[in-house]
Amino acid sequence: MGGLREIAAPFVVPGPCGVAIRDRLKQLTVDDEKVLRLVGDHLGSSASRDLKARCAAGPDHDGERWADRKRVLTGQSSSRWAGSITKASHDQWGLARRAQLAHIQGLEAGVRTVAHRLSLPVGEKGSKHAPGGYRSRREWHAKSRRLHVLEDRLQAARADWQASTVHVVRGGKHLLTTRHHLDTAGLTEQQWRARWQAGRRFLQADGESGKRYGNETIRVTPDGEVSIKLPAPLAYLAHAPHGRYVLTARVAFAHRGEQWRDRVAANRAVAYRVHEDTVRGRWYLTASWTIPPSSAVPLQAARVNGMVGVDTNADHLAAWRLDEHGNPVGEPLRFRYDLSGSADHRDAQVRHALIRPLHWAKRHRLAIAVEDLDFTTEKTREKHGRRKKFRRLISGMPTSKLRSRLVSMAAELGVPLVAVDPAYTSRWGAQHGKNPLTSTNRKPTRHDAASIAIGRRALGYPIRLGAPPRPLRHWGRTAPPHDDRSDRRGHRTVQARTGSQGREETRPRIPGPRTRSVSPDTERKRATRTSKTVRDVRSDQARVQDSLLLTDEERCRSSSRGARHGGTLATCRYLTEDEAYGAQWVFVRVLI
Repeated sequence: MGGLREIAAPFVVPGPCGVAIRDRLKQLTVDDEKVLRLVGDHLGSSASRDLKARCAAGPDHDGERWADRKRVLTGQSSSRWAGSITKASHDQWGLARRAQLAHIQGLEAGVRTVAHRLSLPVGEKGSKHAPGGYRSRREWHAKSRRLHVLEDRLQAARADWQASTVHVVRGGKHLLTTRHHLDTAGLTEQQWRARWQAGRRFLQADGESGKRYGNETIRVTPDGEVSIKLPAPLAYLAHAPHGRYVLTARVAFAHRGEQWRDRVAANRAVAYRVHEDTVRGRWYLTASWTIPPSSAVPLQAARVNGMVGVDTNADHLAAWRLDEHGNPVGEPLRFRYDLSGSADHRDAQVRHALIRPLHWAKRHRLAIAVEDLDFTTEKTREKHGRRKKFRRLISGMPTSKLRSRLVSMAAELGVPLVAVDPAYTSRWGAQHGKNPLTSTNRKPTRHDAASIAIGRRALGYPIRLGAPPRPLRHWGRTAPPHDDRSDRRGHRTVQARTGSQGREETRPRIPGPRTRSVSPDTERKRATRTSKTVRDVRSDQARVQDSLLLTDEERCRSSSRGARHGGTLATCRYLTEDEAYGAQWVFVRVLI
């Protein structure tokens, strides 16, 4: 595979390690909403100050500083609220730090690509693995200015990384920049202000095993009663013992409700989050908890019954079933989805497109093979230049959403999920699978051929011809015989399993009229008759028992001698009474 990158080995994707369910807080009173907003705003301001302190500490943050931050917040709220705030700030700082490193790597890749293309003469064509020069002098000049912009951004990002400075916006950077483009977003200042305040509120509490119902800060009973531990400055709003406020709304989780009730009844940790949807004017409660990682099925066990290769595209999923030998079975399937519209509509389309192949695989007890896609480095305009259509295509593919949804839904249904390297699956699939599978009644697309390539790679078989090792011939298909004689081409090309004995030998000859090796009566009668061409042969025959002096070892030696003299031991016959006098066994050799 000279010039090609190394293909990573397929692996079974582990299941999710957490569960999150959500329910609407219905029939909230005006006082309930007022209390929730007051508590969220108060804790949100405390979370903003704590996040500022965490970002100032940088990588030198240790347990002592964490304790100091929590001690400051405890006087403003409570110890449990302070623990939830400090943990959320630490997680947000870590996420910003990882995003900063990814941004630096993307800028470095862009600078290398632009600098390489600028070093080439104008109009020089690129190769298969490296881009060429720019098409015109005008484009070269524009990209030279682009290079200076990228270098300045890279220098600033590296300086922030070395100084351990991160830029975090509570509420979201996108919502912050929307404030300057209200007309484009179709929002008024009051609507934007409501979204901004709702996004910066803090109403979430981590669970604690052993405590009552698994959470002392936001407590939810098995019958759905929700109560909140109010911070110290807002304790005057409590109308329940121990400074608690009980909401009039009750929750009843429709999805995984039994699992949630079992955890709550056993006083196991459950984290809760309360948030407001200002567009719909609704309040929601989200419950989440960790689950032990399920033991992944071994790869060999997932390959037993075959595989369903699934190719991910911008508007559909192409799937084809393969047996354990890598041969396509049945017809290709296609599951379409529409990613236009709102986020909820896109999410519903993705879930609806994934549940159908999952149910199909579960019904046939098959595993699903998918590509381990990541287009992070493929979306830059420095790499693809004017290929805007291709950039929009890969940017529109919901790879991360499909990956997360597919992993969780497959684990819920118990369907093994095998991830393979996406290198060359579309190219080699279209090259080696599209034409052989095309017939008058079926015209597969390159996406269907790519699904077969994905499935074969997950099963451990090669995709293209000549790639060692080749346990199967080209797609494992049977060569059709000639119309006049089926024996002219020889035996079929369907291969046996790898561990089968004699799989590389020729087809054995079966006694019968087709091979003309022996008389047709051989298969129908227990003993052969005398030749029909001999005249005056006696019809009465008798079975002669083998002599005790002739052992099995001597019979085997005699048969071996007969085979070495150019004959094949086909069968033996009993002699008549006259011929059997003084004789024991006579082996009839049939020369082929």
